[in-house]
Amino acid sequence: MTESSAPVAMKVEDSPVLDIRDLSVTFKVGGREAPATRDVNFSVYPGEILAIVGESGSGKSVSAMSVLDLLPKTATRRGVIELNGEDISGFDEKQVRKMRGGDIAMIFQEPMTALNPVFTIGWQISEILRLHTSLSRKEAKARAVELLGLVGLPDPGNRVNYYPHQLSGGQRQRAMIAMAISCDPKVLIADEPTTALDVTVQAEILDLLRDLRHRVSSAMILITHDMGVVADIADRVIVMKDGEIVEAAPVHKLFAEPTHPYTQQLLAAVPHLGHRPESGRLLESADEAAKVAAESRATTNDDGPILQLQDIVVDYPGRLGRPFFRAVDSVTLEMHRGEVLGLVGESGSGKSTLGRVVVGLQAVTSGRVVVAGQDITHASRSQLRPLRRRLGMVFQDPAASLNPRYTIGDCISEPLRLHRLVRGRKEMDARVMELLESVELPPSWRQRFPHELSGGQRQRVAIARAIAPEPELLVADEPTSALDVSVQARLLDLLMDLQARLQFSCLFISHDLAVVELLADRIAVMNRGMVVEQGDREQVLSHPEHPYTRRLLAAAPVPDPVEQRRRRKELASSADAAY
Repeated sequence: MTESSAPVAMKVEDSPVLDIRDLSVTFKVGGREAPATRDVNFSVYPGEILAIVGESGSGKSVSAMSVLDLLPKTATRRGVIELNGEDISGFDEKQVRKMRGGDIAMIFQEPMTALNPVFTIGWQISEILRLHTSLSRKEAKARAVELLGLVGLPDPGNRVNYYPHQLSGGQRQRAMIAMAISCDPKVLIADEPTTALDVTVQAEILDLLRDLRHRVSSAMILITHDMGVVADIADRVIVMKDGEIVEAAPVHKLFAEPTHPYTQQLLAAVPHLGHRPESGRLLESADEAAKVAAESRATTNDDGPILQLQDIVVDYPGRLGRPFFRAVDSVTLEMHRGEVLGLVGESGSGKSTLGRVVVGLQAVTSGRVVVAGQDITHASRSQLRPLRRRLGMVFQDPAASLNPRYTIGDCISEPLRLHRLVRGRKEMDARVMELLESVELPPSWRQRFPHELSGGQRQRVAIARAIAPEPELLVADEPTSALDVSVQARLLDLLMDLQARLQFSCLFISHDLAVVELLADRIAVMNRGMVVEQGDREQVLSHPEHPYTRRLLAAAPVPDPVEQRRRRKELASSADAAY
């Protein structure tokens, strides 16, 4: 290992700031005890970043919540938790409150739900400071401004008075980090701090955490399922599965020589930008889909594009006298039948708005929209109804897009009922069971409700509903964001297998360039409402022409610590040229 790529070195005489021994957590469910973690042991040292990885349900978040005693009342915790040599597992409620935010702080996964929406971020940071220090109200607010500046929030003197909803996702995460480090904690726990953030915002947050590690000398525990993030920032890695630690190693050793089959499986499931595999189920499905699409275009008389967008403009009206906001600006795109077009860009770039335009859920201010040869630019709801059976959409959050009062069988059968595509209950049940089998879910689950399924399982239901009317064009809006890497891999396999069999075209919207590289035939890059670059997959990803595309590529983390260090330097050198 070269000196430049080595993780932070701990001195031999250093003692762990946090030492966890034989931690076991059980939950009481229906009168029975269900184990969440079993005999978990790990330590973290001053200035070190320890990553805990694993799929949902592996016990990584439960372990972190145990440290802060944030478990629900149905949980029972056993084991030893030592902070600087003192066992804190027996602290009473008053001692725990003093410890939280003071000695140990936490950065939660979703700052919008963790921050109080009725108070300014400055008030919330000041409240933490006044609770744990002797600062006056005025001094606490001054310190809040200083902290917001420290975490890189623009114009902290003014934004200290902003409410959470007035900040972007990345800015809210910075405010959450400022709150977490306000009292110089000895241990900082970050629970999925970059999940669902754009790659450029994610890179900024990781740079901030890396910088804070040196400036405040806190030990950090990073909980994540993103192996690219682990490669970028971690010193050591713990891999958890079914409530147990199955492997622990320095970050370079874990990525270079994983020993446990589960670790090997996790790493194999991670898409690696710039390293598109030459074989595998996903690639076989993608190649088969491309072959079928090419044959279809060669043999059919109807070889026109499935989608044509000409000079599309979408404006959102301003409120309270404010000017309008232009979400999409003069976009022209074309999709061929059977093609997968990857639409990439950051949040606010206009890609989701464009996806809604395609399926008729968003009106355009100007321009022309032609889907399957039909001009729908100014079509009414009644005029759109016959066309919508030829379109499908998979939304980013299946928990929000599936009706919680419907069984999953009812959710899947809804488009069949609306478009009268089946006759009678018997035929409907047979079709629903067939669709569940096509997305690799047991037909017997049709009586379950969405909340009884995991995130990946709900997304499979959403895909089954979208393909139920056998659409010619499917719009998939961030269908794999925030999913575990192995769940994501299975879902991508499924999506491409379905496309190869059903031969639908797919507009795949994502900020994950590695996923887009696996799926897409062509790629269009959006920035600030405009398509700044488009072309074949290889051309856009290997020879990008626009500075913004190059910045996106440099910001995307890859599951290789050595390569990630090189890419970080590349991102820093290209940041000034992006705009």
